[in-house]
Amino acid sequence: MASFGYFLFLCGLSQALSSYPIWWRVRKAQQDNHVSKHRLPPRSAPAFLGERSLAIGHQYSSLGTQPILCGSIPGLVPKQLRFCRNYVEIMPSVAEGVKIGIQECQHQFRGRRWNCTTVNDSLAIFGPVLDKATRESAFVHAIASAGVAFAVTRSCAEGSATICGCDTRHKGSPGEGWKWGGCSEDVEFGSMVSREFADARENRPDARSAMNRHNNEAGRTSIIELMHLKCKCHGLSGSCEVKTCWWSQPDFRVIGDYLKDKYDSASEMVVEKHRESRGWVETLRPKYNFFKAPTEKDLVYYENSPNFCEPNPETGSFGTRDRICNVTSHGIDGCDLLCCGRGHNTRTEKRKEKCHCIFHWCCYVRCQECIRVYDVHTCK
Repeated sequence: MASFGYFLFLCGLSQALSSYPIWWRVRKAQQDNHVSKHRLPPRSAPAFLGERSLAIGHQYSSLGTQPILCGSIPGLVPKQLRFCRNYVEIMPSVAEGVKIGIQECQHQFRGRRWNCTTVNDSLAIFGPVLDKATRESAFVHAIASAGVAFAVTRSCAEGSATICGCDTRHKGSPGEGWKWGGCSEDVEFGSMVSREFADARENRPDARSAMNRHNNEAGRTSIIELMHLKCKCHGLSGSCEVKTCWWSQPDFRVIGDYLKDKYDSASEMVVEKHRESRGWVETLRPKYNFFKAPTEKDLVYYENSPNFCEPNPETGSFGTRDRICNVTSHGIDGCDLLCCGRGHNTRTEKRKEKCHCIFHWCCYVRCQECIRVYDVHTCK
């Protein structure tokens, strides 16, 4: 019997799987006829996840008593359901990837009018924000797809799954004074998993599916672009007689910074319709011909974003009232722009902090506790 660890999803999985609106939504599932150019190896995995309660959040806490978890996740299209059942071993990594993607989104947009706010009491974790084909939607698709590829790749390298491992297809010959060693992370396998699962429902011949596929792939491509060599020296007394090197993913923060730059320079597109043998098909082309056409590394969108200044349930905007702003900044996190010209309030806040720390031999640090007063500025 497979290890029970394979069957446990991460805490908060309802946020990552049951209610994530990017790759599946609570609507009538459409049969997926898309055929990927990459295939996972055939595997007969158990379709049941045991009897113990699964930590998936309050909305679906009862799923722990069900024999089939995959079938209990609402909104999965058939291809995703088959993937979940056949490769349940790596589903915790898929969930972890979505989780780190959301966390990175919130970090990158922490000072923006839209700060990647999540909604706890809704099946759509971001609310209706992602219903529009905006820059924000483009970034969320890219960072979440990258997160899944990243987490699966890292899990394989750590030996957490039996169907994958290290990448033995080294790129390039060893240089002088070093050789291949360690565990090169197999980002191609991680990207393939992300592509199979995240792109499963993006097989419709419409503009939004074309946009989502492009941005999903841009997120995965960012990891490949940022892979780098790590090396370790071996020898007596710290010498470097032999040096072994392997390919490694960067910190996910580096990927987030990279995709945030792509968000700022995202290409606006227009939708074109043309008739093919299968019927009407929508495609995207750049709106402005005098700009460089987007590559597979760039993000694309075709609808303008709301200004996110005022609460609007239709667009999913929460507004910026009571948001903390930076009174000294002239950027988007500054009180002028973040507060949309409404002005800001200032209050004082006392905080307890460690201070006057002294190192004592040997070996501990003793600190005093100080109370410091800070000005806190919030939007009106």
